[in-house]
Amino acid sequence: MQAIILAAGLAKRLRPLTDTTPKCLLDVAGKNLLHRTMDNVISNGIKDFVFVTGYRENMIKDYLKENFPNVKIDFLTNSDYPNNNNSYSLWMTKDLIKDNFILLDSDILFNAGIITKLLADSNENAAAVNMKVKLDEEQIKVTLDANNRILRMAKDVPLEEARGESIGIEKFSKSFGREIFEILDRKILKENNVNEFYEKTFEEVIARNDARNSIYCVDVSDYECVEIDTVEDYYKAQNEFKHLKH
Repeated sequence: MQAIILAAGLAKRLRPLTDTTPKCLLDVAGKNLLHRTMDNVISNGIKDFVFVTGYRENMIKDYLKENFPNVKIDFLTNSDYPNNNNSYSLWMTKDLIKDNFILLDSDILFNAGIITKLLADSNENAAAVNMKVKLDEEQIKVTLDANNRILRMAKDVPLEEARGESIGIEKFSKSFGREIFEILDRKILKENNVNEFYEKTFEEVIARNDARNSIYCVDVSDYECVEIDTVEDYYKAQNEFKHLKH
C-alpha cells in the first residue's frame, strides 16, 4: 500500500499565514499538519509515500527528510502549481503508483482512526465521508445509492440530495488508479484541462457503472476531522483541537 499526498498549492485563502510557509507546515496545537498526517499514515502500517510539492517545496522536503528518515518518499515537483489544480498533481504520480494506494490532501487535520477504518473496509475503492457535518456550498458532497455506492462527488451536488462531505481521504486499487490516469491523460494531454478538481475524474470513472469502477462510502463521522482552507478555519481548528497538546 502506498500513500499519495498532494501538497503543491499556494493556499491563497490562508494568507498571510502562508506568505512564508506552505499550508501543511502550519502548526495546530503544537504540531504541524504534515507531521500529524505522516504519523497517522505510518501508524496504519504505510511507509511508502509519493509527495507532489510546489509552493515552497524545499521547506516540505527538508522537514520530511529530517523528521521521517526511515520511510520511503518519492518527490514530484509541480512547477506550474499557480496555474493548475489537484487533478494535475494527481496525474503527475501515475508512473510511481505500483500498488493499491490511499490519496490524501495535505490540508486535513484528522484522527488516525479514519485511515484504519478506510483500510479495513471490504471494498477496494472507498472514500471517507462525514455524514453528520452541516453541509454548505463549498464542500465536496456525495450522493449514494442504497448500497452506499457513491453516485456523485462534487461541490455542485444539491444540498437536499447530499448525504455527507467527502473529507479528502480515499482508498483505491491499482486497477482503479489505471482508470483514473487514463482519463487524466486525455484531459491533460489532449484537452489541456489542467485546472480541475480530481473528483471530476472520479465521477467519470463512476459513470462507467460497473462494480470494478465503484467507490463506496465509509462513514467516518465519529472521528475528528477538519479541512483547513481559510484563516477562519485555522483559528477554529486551533481552538477545537487544543486537547491534542495533551
